[in-house]
Amino acid sequence: MKFHYFFVFVSLVLFTTMPNVKAQVKNQPYSYQHYQKYDELLYSPDTRMHTATKPFLFKEDLLVKYDSIQSLNQVNSDNIFMRKIFNEHLVEIYKEDHSFYLDFLPDFVIGKEMIGADKRTTWLNTRGVQVGLNIKDKFTFYANAFENQGVFPNYLTDYIERAGVIPGQGNTKHLSNNKKDWMYATANLAYDFSEYFQATLAYDKNHIGDGYRSLLLSDFSSNYAHLKFTGKIGNVQYTSIWAYMNDPRNPRIDSLNSGGRFGDGIKWGAFQYLDYNATNRLSIGFFQAVVWANRNEAGHRGFDFNYVNPIIFLRPVESNNSTSPDKMFLGLNTKYKVWDNITAYGQFLLGEFTAKEFFGGDGYAHNKWGAQLGVKGFNIFKVQNLNFLAEYNVVRPYTYQHFVSISNYSNNGEPLAHPRGANFRELLGMANYSWDRLDFSIQGVYSRYGTDPDNLTNMGGDIFQSYRTIPNMHGNFIGQGVRNDLYYADVKAAYVLNPKYNLRFEVGYAQRYNKIEGSSTEKSGVISFGLRSSFRNFYGDI
Repeated sequence: MKFHYFFVFVSLVLFTTMPNVKAQVKNQPYSYQHYQKYDELLYSPDTRMHTATKPFLFKEDLLVKYDSIQSLNQVNSDNIFMRKIFNEHLVEIYKEDHSFYLDFLPDFVIGKEMIGADKRTTWLNTRGVQVGLNIKDKFTFYANAFENQGVFPNYLTDYIERAGVIPGQGNTKHLSNNKKDWMYATANLAYDFSEYFQATLAYDKNHIGDGYRSLLLSDFSSNYAHLKFTGKIGNVQYTSIWAYMNDPRNPRIDSLNSGGRFGDGIKWGAFQYLDYNATNRLSIGFFQAVVWANRNEAGHRGFDFNYVNPIIFLRPVESNNSTSPDKMFLGLNTKYKVWDNITAYGQFLLGEFTAKEFFGGDGYAHNKWGAQLGVKGFNIFKVQNLNFLAEYNVVRPYTYQHFVSISNYSNNGEPLAHPRGANFRELLGMANYSWDRLDFSIQGVYSRYGTDPDNLTNMGGDIFQSYRTIPNMHGNFIGQGVRNDLYYADVKAAYVLNPKYNLRFEVGYAQRYNKIEGSSTEKSGVISFGLRSSFRNFYGDI
């Protein structure tokens, strides 16, 4: 996506004229660090809001909170330069029935590896732009685009070269001296038909759950094109997503099989989520997902219109679905507001299921499931804007695998759920605190997971392996294979210049140890400084 397209769009908007008012619906890309600032409203027992499906369409009370966060710590000045740095969008127009804004988004970071054997200098050089348009109280449009170059710590470089993508960002060019070059863009167009129904067409991500991770559908992989419908009746909200995704590991070739490549392989997904707010404190949600290849051994298939049917649980998991050509999951997501400022939440994901084997306890390979338990809170110890989260995740081996990788639970070479894939246990904790213009965050992760001893052995963690190659049908356990013990910690402090586009000075330190059975320990400790902006999420905790 080229930047000048945005500026042509801006020029057209600048010629429109009408008297002043602000829009009634807005879009904002999802990132945990930004969305946790809404926890006081979302998880209060005085509200009954649907919190699991993200990104939100900001309206009503949520929009009021959004506007208040973006208007914090205003600087009183008649100087336009001061207002643009601290208070306003670079370009902003508010008219009677529409509003518009545009921002330049710099992301310049310099860092140094302090612990690893390779004492490289890390850096990020990003120039971005974001644009938002709202028409009346129904239509909202948001888009961003980033041109990036960077050098990453050694463990992330290894991941990028193995997966072929920047984590959660997209494909990259591999340049000399470990430098990577890539583009990243988001577009989200939503129409609020009524209080009961909204439609969204987007090239973006989705996250289903109340935790930092999601075992159902997460925001870890790259953006993908999708159509989303959201309907609400009383205390029930229903979301249906149809997605067009790609798979660089299975490139399209010409029909004569002469070796010509026509781009990445294509895959489709249908995701449905039904959320019931039983009370102000208790919510229960039911999830279904189906992923299928655009082309299989029988030939071209395309979009399967059987999955247009929005009725959830149209195809419940059978006692043995090992011959299904599609990858399917059922899931449960729930939360309970235990105290006024503490919420417990959890997820359970079920793939294949055989009752006799499931309760037999003998490690049957085709019993595939994952579980999450967590607790989160806001204004802890009566300290305003002090939020925390603690979470445990576990996924059995082979859970997200399928016959071939083009129909597994992935997008653009990365998992659609947990970044680790499967065959792991994970415990993580996070805390965030905001005071005046200062933002602080701290995160810790411990994960025990198993990897394959070689390329020919499938121990269940790598979701791109085929589960036709499972070596043992029984005796499987979580963490099998080569044992890895991962310890990760991250601390950041930021001075927020302008909350409207998250412009901030940031200093941080991230340390990672990965103890590998039979090998030397991977070590990394990077201190970094930068001028940063935007709300996109980076996952370095892998």
